[in-house]
Amino acid sequence: MEVLEAYEPFKIQEVELSEWKQRPVKNNFFELVLVKEGKGTQCINYNEYPYEKESVFLLPPLKCHSFNIEKPTKFIFLQFTDSFFKNSNHISINQNEWFKEASYILSNYNQLPGDIIKENIDRQHLKSLIAMILQESRNHGKESIILIKSLMMSIMEILLRNIKRGNFFENQKNNRDERITKMLMYINENIHQPHLLKVEHLADVFMISPTYVSEFFKKQVNISLREYTIKAKLKLVEIRLLNSDYTLTEIAHELGFTDVSHLSKTFKRYVGSSIREFKNNGEYVLLKRSSCTV
Repeated sequence: MEVLEAYEPFKIQEVELSEWKQRPVKNNFFELVLVKEGKGTQCINYNEYPYEKESVFLLPPLKCHSFNIEKPTKFIFLQFTDSFFKNSNHISINQNEWFKEASYILSNYNQLPGDIIKENIDRQHLKSLIAMILQESRNHGKESIILIKSLMMSIMEILLRNIKRGNFFENQKNNRDERITKMLMYINENIHQPHLLKVEHLADVFMISPTYVSEFFKKQVNISLREYTIKAKLKLVEIRLLNSDYTLTEIAHELGFTDVSHLSKTFKRYVGSSIREFKNNGEYVLLKRSSCTV
């Protein structure tokens, strides 16, 4: 096994296995997994999906993921660490906007197994970018941090557009109205702009009667529009609390809470603990689709 530690922004492992052994890795953001060779199944929350050469997965922040290896498999694990987002002067417009995109990926990925890449050209791009990161890590070490971070940002952009192409949203029925997928995407893309999420505006965008928007949404998603929007915001709050240096005032302002007190009360109501208790525990609550019981 080859382990290349992330000098700051990442950790990368290249390992060949004939039998899966649980990795002692704490993963607060997510890992990208590229299968270079091999065959088997991936399991998340007891849901399984076959993998083969060039499969690409995201591992969510859960301990209960594994691979059932049928043929010896060479994995590359690329883990984004907390320091990728902390102490990085997020006043920078580019860094701030990019962190929003990274948070979008994590908050909208449904934490089920399956290949996340939809287009072969994107798969080839990812292979090339990961190969460059491996080479830079081996040959140049700390001197490559800036370049590697740029390569990782390119990887995130590819993941972002594949998330948007795929059906990764939770709480949807099989026989759903296609408008709900577009509406969910619209809500999550504009979660920082409360005026765009008003019923009247959604009715105009999706050509639905204003009096029917809330009923339509609940019928399709099984929770109210208001509750979904609040929880979508709070998932982003969880990500910021565990993976960034944003202050509570900055978080409250960015996500449309009246003030820190409003944010804290809403967080306690839906998450079940205070913000301080949540940070001390260091584990997601709303962001986890479900938890393992065995």
